[in-house]
Amino acid sequence: MSCKQRKDSRILKNASWIAKNELNPHADWQVQIKNSITTAEALSEYLDINQSALEKTIRKYPMRITPYYLSLILEHGMPLFRQAVPDTKELLDHSHTEDPFREIPFSPVPNLIHRYPDRVVLLVTNACATYCRHCMRKRMVGYTNPKPLDMAVAFPMEKAVQYIQEHPAVSDVILSGGDPLLIETRQMATLIKKINVIDHVNTIRIHTRIPATLPQRITDNLIDALTADKPIYMNIHFNHPLEITDDARKACKKLADAGIPLGSQTVLLKGVNDSRYTLKQLFKDLLAIRVKPYYLHHPDPVKGTGHFRPSVKKGLKIMKALRGHISGMSLPHYMIDLPGGGGKVPLVPDYIKSIGDNHLIVENYKGDVFLYPDGQ
Repeated sequence: MSCKQRKDSRILKNASWIAKNELNPHADWQVQIKNSITTAEALSEYLDINQSALEKTIRKYPMRITPYYLSLILEHGMPLFRQAVPDTKELLDHSHTEDPFREIPFSPVPNLIHRYPDRVVLLVTNACATYCRHCMRKRMVGYTNPKPLDMAVAFPMEKAVQYIQEHPAVSDVILSGGDPLLIETRQMATLIKKINVIDHVNTIRIHTRIPATLPQRITDNLIDALTADKPIYMNIHFNHPLEITDDARKACKKLADAGIPLGSQTVLLKGVNDSRYTLKQLFKDLLAIRVKPYYLHHPDPVKGTGHFRPSVKKGLKIMKALRGHISGMSLPHYMIDLPGGGGKVPLVPDYIKSIGDNHLIVENYKGDVFLYPDGQ
């Protein structure tokens, strides 16, 4: 199917919603968070949904959709609908676990994960602008007792920062969550400053979906908060070319112009982007806005997300179909994250057909076979 997938008219109920000022998709980011769609009743004003079924799912896994992202759903339909609107299939997934990567056992202090020797992940908040239905941290994102979060709450970072200070092997600090860019600007500035002064930290990374779901958050004040002597890299989660709007382009331009290198960590999602045509367009469009396709993640085996998971065989087939038909700069690494804390592993199509004493038999992207002389 082409990346220009048609919207399903059955989900469209009210296209005049933009007339309601409180749901302006171009409003200030804090106004959008305040007026996000979080209940089945509110969403039913705009989409043709089974309200009782949605309510049942939301009780288990919270929902939030920004006015901006709702406008994209109303305009484009299913590829974006599936990512943001709860589905009762989330409640029927009994074959996966809530924490397949054992993040909790790898958390020596609150809100910090230390799985690899030289890097740590800080869970800055458990709030996001829009709650993705395929989230790897579905067990924790969006919750505060007893109600879903209205605004982002920054988790305490004192013990996490102290842990980094006391572990000189840690050179790479990753800010994640939830979405770290959703905390208050001054809180982000303070956290960046605390990490920046730790001598053995060389790089700071930020993992976010904000440019895709709430690009209005990328303000001049936020850019100022992301200023540090240490290099700051940002990995953005774009999953479909329809998410690359004029607003998203402006947000990425602002970040890139500020000297922040941008990458994308796309998730391969069944019924959303599991097509070579969709991904080809996405990766080309990303490179055009100065976002390097970095990872294509195979969906994690997280409870409540099984309906998003295509086979690895299909993923490899897509990657092989892209090779040679898209610039190498546009081609990400296809990755799986091994259960039990085994870590990330790249997967590649099998181009080497056989290895002899002094040569290899190799197949190219067209399927032609070549003899390649090997070294000694």
